[in-house]
Amino acid sequence: MAKSPKKLTGKTRTPRTQRSVVLEEVSLSEKISQYEKQMYDLRQLLEISRSLCTTLELPTLIESILYTTMAQMHVLGAGIFIQETIDSTFYVLGNYYNGLDVDPAIEYKLPVTGRLVDILSNSGHAYTMGELKELAPKSKDVAFLDSLKPTLVIPLILKNRLNGILVLGERIKIDGSSSEYTEYEKDEIYNISSLAAIAVNNASLVEQSSTDMMTHLKLKYYFFNVLTDKLDSAYAQNQPLSVLMFDVDFFKKFNDNYGHACGDYVLQTVAEIIKTSIRSQDMASRYGGEEFTVMLVNTNKKEALRVAERIRKNVDSKDFFYEGQHLHITISGGASVFSTDTNPVTSAKVLVDQADQALYISKRNGRNRITYAEPAMLAAMGLPLMQEQSLPDDH
Repeated sequence: MAKSPKKLTGKTRTPRTQRSVVLEEVSLSEKISQYEKQMYDLRQLLEISRSLCTTLELPTLIESILYTTMAQMHVLGAGIFIQETIDSTFYVLGNYYNGLDVDPAIEYKLPVTGRLVDILSNSGHAYTMGELKELAPKSKDVAFLDSLKPTLVIPLILKNRLNGILVLGERIKIDGSSSEYTEYEKDEIYNISSLAAIAVNNASLVEQSSTDMMTHLKLKYYFFNVLTDKLDSAYAQNQPLSVLMFDVDFFKKFNDNYGHACGDYVLQTVAEIIKTSIRSQDMASRYGGEEFTVMLVNTNKKEALRVAERIRKNVDSKDFFYEGQHLHITISGGASVFSTDTNPVTSAKVLVDQADQALYISKRNGRNRITYAEPAMLAAMGLPLMQEQSLPDDH
């Protein structure tokens, strides 16, 4: 007798149940991909946080923020409006941009009061220009901001205060993706901007506490701290590092004849000439009184003397006009250069002292000139290379 076939204990999958299983598998795969992306973005956010919070030089920090946001959001340009001082009435773009189409004849600034700032200060997310135009259709600030053609505007908020405004430029389409920002991407860039707000606030505090309020140059102690770091780097990389020192000739005469307000005007104007005559990677400081120092990164003797001479000539040719009086101002200068071959000093103070001694020689030789700190020349003049010199008060 033939045996009857055994019954199948498992359920047979119909086409409908098979489709459901496939859909569940696809859905699970998408969720896994989403979680993996979120984990990756969180790791990226942590790395960005570490990078930004360890940078206290404001120009370097801004540059880092711009490159980070451009890379994360796949845009061709970005810029940040910040307040230059704590009591500034404008958020200013200045030189804090990369890849944006700016008109050099226009000063890009936004008032700290107005509809645009109100919107950004009270929000917790990023805006497209279309959204801002809908919220403030008559705002001149929104119209002005639109001239930069930003694709996204992000507030930098810290403790309910608007620390700055980040704008992103044209977006790159990758693998046929849309140029529109998803809500996830808006949240991501807002998180980055929150970290940037903390970093900008910290750097701004350092900037303000290390800056001379009258000349807006760095203070002496900060100059020495940075110079020490740059000197270590120059030694490690076998690069030259130059220091210039300047002194306003007969400065006491201007104070005595025209008053201290005139002296302040002279110092502020000389400081501005020095600041606009050097590169962004260099640094100028008010060393004390009417003395100024300049650090020139990766700059040899020839280039250092060229910069020093340019500053001297710019001051000499400037028409200092104060309360109806035309004043002729000159400065004297000294230059020293670190070199692993010819001047391998290891102390920032020694390098500054060398420039100071060269300045002293410029004063002794008639003023309104630049002198290089040649060791042989300093010795011939009876000036020990490591010793500071002083001059009478009326120099």
